[in-house]
Amino acid sequence: MSRYSPTSFRALTWHDQAPAFRDGTDTPRAFLERCLETIAEREPVVRAWAALNDAGAREAADASTARWKAGQPLSPIDGMPIGIKDLLETRDMPTEMGCAAYRGNFPKRDNAAVRALREAGAVILGKTVTTELGGAHPGPSTNPFDARRTPGGSSSGSAAAVAARMVPAAIGTQVGGSIIRPAAYCGNVALKPSQGAINRGERQATSQSTHGPHAGCVEDAWLVAMAIASRVGGDPGKVALCGPAAPPAALRPERLIVMETEGWAALDEASKRAFEALLARVTAAGVTLLRRADHPLVERFEQGIADGRAVCNALTGWENRWAYRNLLDQDAEGISARARGVLAKAEAMTVADYQAALAAREEAQARHARIAPLADAVIALACPGPAPIWEGDVPGQPLAPRPTGDFVFNAPSSMLFAPAVTVPLLAVGGLPVGVQVMAQPTQDARAAAIARWLLESVPPIEA
Repeated sequence: MSRYSPTSFRALTWHDQAPAFRDGTDTPRAFLERCLETIAEREPVVRAWAALNDAGAREAADASTARWKAGQPLSPIDGMPIGIKDLLETRDMPTEMGCAAYRGNFPKRDNAAVRALREAGAVILGKTVTTELGGAHPGPSTNPFDARRTPGGSSSGSAAAVAARMVPAAIGTQVGGSIIRPAAYCGNVALKPSQGAINRGERQATSQSTHGPHAGCVEDAWLVAMAIASRVGGDPGKVALCGPAAPPAALRPERLIVMETEGWAALDEASKRAFEALLARVTAAGVTLLRRADHPLVERFEQGIADGRAVCNALTGWENRWAYRNLLDQDAEGISARARGVLAKAEAMTVADYQAALAAREEAQARHARIAPLADAVIALACPGPAPIWEGDVPGQPLAPRPTGDFVFNAPSSMLFAPAVTVPLLAVGGLPVGVQVMAQPTQDARAAAIARWLLESVPPIEA
């Protein structure tokens, strides 16, 4: 595995190929074939894919090539090869959710986001590995920069496939930290939209779940997200993703709030130094930074998210408990010991416990709204240092509590219903460590614009 450098690493991108597709010097079919070559080379180690549909992808890429040749692409992402996290239904591939109880599950229908992508001309290349049921139990995917390490969860395969340059984009989902953290561990850009801004289709069971793209650049992430939202809108009763059809131009913020979260105290010193060095460069670029000691409203905001992990776990555990119980009753061996442990905790909760978690989330959201006048957005780490080593459970030993990493820096955007964009600006020990920009709900375009400015204007840090 090669050391990761945010300065020299070149992700696979799509938007900048459009001129070549128009003049015929490149084609979507040729682009797809290059992706398939990379998959053949790297998949034996990275293990990003739960299923591939090579034949269907080639057919779709040929149709896209004809449209570009005729000057009539369906959208800016017409022909883009995309991976779909294996929690989302696809009509041409199984949806097994990384779970033995769902082995062979093949509903033969498309999730709303998948249907939108097909309508935009995108090439649905395959299903990417997810942790079991989108939870804590790992799948087989490895980090493309160190196979001993996790790519993060639960969007493990989506993150790994983009980081390994197998595809320019892949769809992930997040309830606690499953878009932002895997992107941070793998050196990707990723957009976790405002809650409800992208139609989840059949995935409506939990109140914090969102769909969002991993990509090699902000431009591609935005184009994919807008291709979905402009066709199927947001969740029922929710406003769809707001912003321009084209990727937002880079925007230098006047002020940013530095968000520490409850993870700051336990952060390793190398990652903390790297992040502080990056903040110094942001300041040198003319941006004023506010921290918790600088304003009482920022301090109250930090206090409001201080139990973010516990709040997210309580909400999601309660909301999933009946689905997990039904699954366990149907197939006693079909879910892992980790999932059974999550279920046991959820079944020990009361209605009052769930309502207390809801109240804590509402209070945190109110405190987040109060800091809106103070700054353009929030900047924070997107993961607690480099991806941890994960080589499997040890028989006879307690299960590792977080084998795909800690979502402590991601819980805030989930519980606040806020948009967040992962920005690959740090390397620590030759491994990616992401930064995130978080904005107020519905300000997805602002988060993307600031993220783009950071990538274009602030030199990355390697520690």
